[in-house]
Amino acid sequence: MGKWRGASGVYTWEEVQKHSQRGDQWVVIERKVYNVSNWVKRHPGGHRVITHYAGEDASDAFMAFHPDQTFVRKFLKPLLVGELAPSEPSQDHKKNAALVNDFRALRDQFKAEGLFRTSPLFFCLHLGHILLLEALPLALLWYWGNGWINTILCIFILATAQSQAGWLQHDFGHLSVFKRSRWDHLLHKFVIGHLKGASAHWWNHRHFQHHAKPNVFKKDPDINMLNILVLGNVQPVEYGIKKLKHLPYNHQHQYFFLIGPPLLIPVYFNIHIFQTMIQQRDWVDFAWYLSYYIRYLSCFVPFYGVFGSFALLMCVRFIESHWFVWVTQMNHLSMDVDYEKHDDWLSMQLKATCNIEQSFFNDWFSGHLNFQIEHHLFPMMPRHNYIHAAPRVKELCKKYGIHYEVKGLWEAWCDIISVRLKGASRKDLLLYEQGRDGASYFAEKCVSE
Repeated sequence: MGKWRGASGVYTWEEVQKHSQRGDQWVVIERKVYNVSNWVKRHPGGHRVITHYAGEDASDAFMAFHPDQTFVRKFLKPLLVGELAPSEPSQDHKKNAALVNDFRALRDQFKAEGLFRTSPLFFCLHLGHILLLEALPLALLWYWGNGWINTILCIFILATAQSQAGWLQHDFGHLSVFKRSRWDHLLHKFVIGHLKGASAHWWNHRHFQHHAKPNVFKKDPDINMLNILVLGNVQPVEYGIKKLKHLPYNHQHQYFFLIGPPLLIPVYFNIHIFQTMIQQRDWVDFAWYLSYYIRYLSCFVPFYGVFGSFALLMCVRFIESHWFVWVTQMNHLSMDVDYEKHDDWLSMQLKATCNIEQSFFNDWFSGHLNFQIEHHLFPMMPRHNYIHAAPRVKELCKKYGIHYEVKGLWEAWCDIISVRLKGASRKDLLLYEQGRDGASYFAEKCVSE
């Protein structure tokens, strides 16, 4: 390990990179070196998101996630151990300095032009249409009763309300609505807790990891498939070499329809949210969580009884889960999935992300996540401004030869199966059945890529 030199220490990148283990973690922000080994446990965004940048330059991630950087630097000051040596480049791992500087200049330009300022009317109307969708099923049940046709109609309306509330809580969670982040935090708890029955802290700790290191194995929880699916070009080969076959992966493009979209929210998320709140003793989020179920049951038990109300809710969650999975995975799952490559912020996000064609329906249906590239580059930018940022982001990508991919909605959905799941199941997972040597196959694949 590099020798400790106090707050006035001068370090090389090689010395900084040695501090990347659990209990010994340094990060670099704008050439300043910070020892965050003890701070990670108190980090409001969770310890893992900092851990993912241990021994690295975290400047762009820091600027992407913190709206009031002056305030945050007060917490950083006691952690300062020094700075990079004058002879050291500002970027680690031989990143393109011109690209990094041009991206940061573009971000500053967007801020100066007001693209990080919110339209209050947009979010008021969005919240209003969610509340209207929540109230409409009660009006239908009050006037026309709980017959089958009316019940099915209510299920789809409630699923729509839940999906749109999911996009709205996403806005508050990214602190992209209010000037003061405390209001974002409060409304985030209200929407995700009271309107959706989930946990704000659970979402924050999970989602910011995804943004910090998208599609990176062991760092992005969204691609932790618990051995149910194998993703990317490298993981299927590794499973083949190690002869791991927990499930018939050569059929994963088929069983995905049975265990992916239908079960993610009703089963996995519900269990994980409840487990996380109890284990972390997060009683504030638990109170918001309970308020959702109290409100829901008080509204629907008079029409369906307790059992019928929970059955109704499971149907709503089933549809919402399909909506959520197809929208969130159409931008990522068919893109590059790999281990850490230490790319710069722009290159890393563009490798893992694509956009979907813009239209009024696509904007509404996906909560503007059809502009996933712009969202990942500037997570605190209000979503109604993505359309204004996109052309210049595309120009910057063109300047440096970075592929900026835009797909149609149907094409993106098909690519989840045909490009990612089916492609992996056909070729790489059958390498041993074909009698090929795993090590040589893996080496050939790495060279070809």
